[in-house]
Amino acid sequence: MSENKQAVKSIEWRDDHVRIIDQTFLPSRTVYCDIRDIGQMWDAIKKLKVRGAPAIGIAAAYAFYLGIRDIRDISFAGFNIEAERIAEYLASSRPTAVNLKWALDRILMTIYALREKPIEEIKAKVLEVAQTIHQEDIRTCRQIGLNGQELIPKKANILTHCNTGGLATGQYGTALSMIFHAHEEGKNIHVWVDETRPLLQGARLTAWELSQAEIPFKLVIDSASGHLMKSGMVDLIVVGTDRVAANGDTANKIGTYNLSVLAKAHNIPFYVALPLSTIDLSLSHGDLIPIEERDSAEVTQFGNARVAPPKTATFNPAFDVTPAENITAFITEKGIVRPPFTENLKKLFE
Repeated sequence: MSENKQAVKSIEWRDDHVRIIDQTFLPSRTVYCDIRDIGQMWDAIKKLKVRGAPAIGIAAAYAFYLGIRDIRDISFAGFNIEAERIAEYLASSRPTAVNLKWALDRILMTIYALREKPIEEIKAKVLEVAQTIHQEDIRTCRQIGLNGQELIPKKANILTHCNTGGLATGQYGTALSMIFHAHEEGKNIHVWVDETRPLLQGARLTAWELSQAEIPFKLVIDSASGHLMKSGMVDLIVVGTDRVAANGDTANKIGTYNLSVLAKAHNIPFYVALPLSTIDLSLSHGDLIPIEERDSAEVTQFGNARVAPPKTATFNPAFDVTPAENITAFITEKGIVRPPFTENLKKLFE
């Protein structure tokens, strides 16, 4: 795929700082935010200025460098303690997305491997690793999109949930990469975009990305998906994920589990697109995936307008877990993975 409207860049390294698209302003305004210290990035991740599992991993890697670059006159032991503290701090911003911890662990391992080197050399290497993680993600997401083409017919109505495009990754996206590449290949596709309550990532972000790419779509409320499937208006569902357990249980934006149950009831293929870095083989099943619960105001308010009585109690999980038996296949940079998932996901790392 060429560099075009379909290849949104949500994050980039610029000389001595990180520049992100502040996604909280989309779609009304495209606002760029310059991140110059680790605290700013923690806040950006927590407040969803930057979001999507791969993009969070990239952002955290750059933030790690911002956190260590000004450390001066210290032994390796002291430097390593500080690095571990920084990693723990960044990991606390969004606990469900495994790419965050994956990126931080990769940098910590690099630091330890270079323990005999001068501290300034280690710092430079950390930035290099962050940039490598970013470039790897761009290549990975492109390959995910290409690998998924055999699953998309020449004419198809595709339903997707949340946002999985360039805004959620280094570029191209995961589930949306499949859609972008299908459009690029000239397939006659139409996309049903779930609004994705309560923060409307589908309405605000996916609709914006599809508009930029001039791909036909219609926005629907989340609870319309069952009607669409029953009416024969959905040929396949493709979503992203924030973490996949060893058995294939998958954590994704709240509402994904509902879609998987409906898809199974209507015999509609349910696909999950992801990079290998989102697979967590250390967790045997999805009940072990930590689920972030977010602020009640996201539910009791719509923008700045209150929609519930004062002091209304809420339960606001950001994710749910789709059981492996509801998933038709995973699409990764190494190819399509079908059941049995416990066996075949493990093979990806051999």
